[in-house]
Amino acid sequence: MPTIALIPAYEPTEILIDLTKQLFDSGFTIVVVDDGSGPDYRKIFQQCRPYAAVLSYQPNRGKGHALKTGYRYIRENFGADSVVVTMDSDGQHTVDDAQKIAKRAAAAPGALILGVRAFGPGTPVRSQFGNTVTRAVFTLSTGLRVSDTQTGLRSFTVRMLPFLFGVPGSRYEYEMNVLLQCARRNIRILEEPIQTIYMNGNKGSHFHTLRDSFRIYKNILQFAASSFLAFCIDYGLYSVLAVGLAGLGTDISVPVANITARTVSASANFAINKRFVFGNTDSALKTGTQYFLLAAGILLGNTVLLSFLVNSLGVNQFAAKLVTELTFFILSWAGQRFWIFRRQSAHACDRAEKSHD
Repeated sequence: MPTIALIPAYEPTEILIDLTKQLFDSGFTIVVVDDGSGPDYRKIFQQCRPYAAVLSYQPNRGKGHALKTGYRYIRENFGADSVVVTMDSDGQHTVDDAQKIAKRAAAAPGALILGVRAFGPGTPVRSQFGNTVTRAVFTLSTGLRVSDTQTGLRSFTVRMLPFLFGVPGSRYEYEMNVLLQCARRNIRILEEPIQTIYMNGNKGSHFHTLRDSFRIYKNILQFAASSFLAFCIDYGLYSVLAVGLAGLGTDISVPVANITARTVSASANFAINKRFVFGNTDSALKTGTQYFLLAAGILLGNTVLLSFLVNSLGVNQFAAKLVTELTFFILSWAGQRFWIFRRQSAHACDRAEKSHD
């Protein structure tokens, strides 16, 4: 069973030459992708050719695009049971660790294996802060704990390539999107401890803090924005109806206003989440039915709590609405994340793969 080391590289140093030689001597088949580095780096890639297949293109298109370029080459030249290890080109990953996670992937062919680092003393502040924030956001978004969301040392079998082709993103956000999609589709994420190596305080990294952080968090921010928009629709319509129906008394006006507002906002939230946030292509009838079953259950609990706060405890009806929405927000989020939009159909994955060919 071949073990392939896939290394995306942009403006690499001579460390890449040493890395490919060490991998070659250890029995790896190596694929290096020159992500538009330009003529000044041609000599480095030429010196890798005795040990690796080198794929090149212009201009620079990002790490995600480079990985997908390597995936296509691997899919065309290796069998489904082959193991792939992705590595960074800057010397942060050792051959021993690559071998270790490759063995783990061979033993768990349906899983994504992450080589995870320990973030202790000596870790560059940018790297430690970035991983801390990203871990927290990822856990809140998926309910899963991953100790190193930004590791580039990952392993899986070629059988996972159709899934990986379907993950959106062409730059640094791609690797975070892979983790989000794994959580969404119940693909196991397994961790293997590796050495923590930073060359020159990680100065060789091409990661741009603001621009690339936005790309990484874009999907999560979309979910939050969709939920906030639905809340604004809900609260705005509720307020208008509560004032307009005030003459009927709170026993009638509050439930009617709440049910109407929730129905409208839930319809908008479903349409936005399905198409733009989760990119879900499953049947609208199926996901719509699941969504509105969830929404009906939340609406019932929401209305009961809201009426109790207003009519039994005497809480102001607008303040009570805020308290109620915050209480049920987490239930709505969890239901969508782990039940309705947790996975796409296999046909959707196949279509996504073909669209990248």
